[in-house]
Amino acid sequence: MIKKLKFWVFLSFTWLLKTALFAQSIQNLSIGECYSLARENYPLIKKYDLIKKSSNFSVENASKLYLPQLTINGQASYQSQTISFADAIPAIPGVSLPSISKDQYKVQAEISQTLYDAGEIRNQKASIRANEAIQQQSIEVNLRALNERVNQIYFAVILMDEQLKQNEIRKSELQSQLEKTQAALNNGTSFRSNVDQLKAELVNVDMSSIEFGSNRRAYLQMLSLMIDKKLDANTKLLMPMEKPVQNEINRPELKLYDLQKRLYDVEERKLQSAYTPKLSAFFQGAYGRPTLNIIENKFGPWFITGLRLNWNLGSLYTLKNNKEILHVNRQNVDVDREVFLYNTNLTLNQQGEEIQKFRDLIDQDRRLIELRESVKKSAQAQLDNGVITIHEYISQLNSVNLSRQTLILHTVQLLQAAYKHNQTSGNEN
Repeated sequence: MIKKLKFWVFLSFTWLLKTALFAQSIQNLSIGECYSLARENYPLIKKYDLIKKSSNFSVENASKLYLPQLTINGQASYQSQTISFADAIPAIPGVSLPSISKDQYKVQAEISQTLYDAGEIRNQKASIRANEAIQQQSIEVNLRALNERVNQIYFAVILMDEQLKQNEIRKSELQSQLEKTQAALNNGTSFRSNVDQLKAELVNVDMSSIEFGSNRRAYLQMLSLMIDKKLDANTKLLMPMEKPVQNEINRPELKLYDLQKRLYDVEERKLQSAYTPKLSAFFQGAYGRPTLNIIENKFGPWFITGLRLNWNLGSLYTLKNNKEILHVNRQNVDVDREVFLYNTNLTLNQQGEEIQKFRDLIDQDRRLIELRESVKKSAQAQLDNGVITIHEYISQLNSVNLSRQTLILHTVQLLQAAYKHNQTSGNEN
């Protein structure tokens, strides 16, 4: 009873510890860690072990074909005729010739041992392993879509973070101008409407922050479900490093095509072993009537042992066509590979143009921000001297903010496009 109680206390403690660890949200998270966690959490990954176990069982079964094979059979029969010694041998005075019963019985056991199988079992095991590799590589191909989904969510959070930062800068500038205008109002050199306009603009800034924050929480919740980790407002996603764009295609599909062709090589070896002679040793032990000495016509044991040669030449009829089928299958794989490379290269070229577009846009964004900043400084001076209204100043301030927000958007889009390009080429790691 005490041992059982200790066991349940241990289980409860383990569960509570696991719950506590899960409740602690992750503080810093990189995009590479998201790839790994999403992969571990994806249900399809469980198939790796299932495929491996199934393959091991099949290989083990094939290996047991090398063990001695035991067969047992029994037979009871009645036949219309038997050998008549009296008809075959002239009658001899004083000699009674035996007769064989029409009802016959036999229980037989045979043990056979393969001595030479022309590589049939070896090829069977190679075929099992080749199919295992194909199934596992197919999973790798399907798992690629995970990284694309992680990218979309991860960069969406990054964009919201950067927009929130820029919104805080805008809010700081408006707050600073509000303090100046409030002081001027107190001194009788400004109007209440100017203060109200700045306050109204600050309300707009807070509304934008609420929208950005809400979007961020929604994206983080989606990412949390994908990686099975708790993420909250304190979680910081690290800005990804800009990686050089690689055009060399290194996709898992290419390995899958190679594995498919390797399977056809194994199948061709199996064709050869099908028409090659096989040699085995055997031992037969039996009990019944008649025995090997049929003259006695009584129940008794007997055995036969020796070597057995099997040579099935029937497969030669279809050998040529089967080889042609394998040749056609290899050509189909080559065509699929060419089509895949063709489409992938087209996509890479398109993505390369998109990357260059964002780089050009970023150059223009920076140039536009410089000009907008210059205009804003001039507007600040004009506002201080009473040349322009507060509304005109806010308009210039918003123009600078819009240019900065556009630069942030294009910067994140450039990073996302570069990562997408490397994922298309298979060089995301």
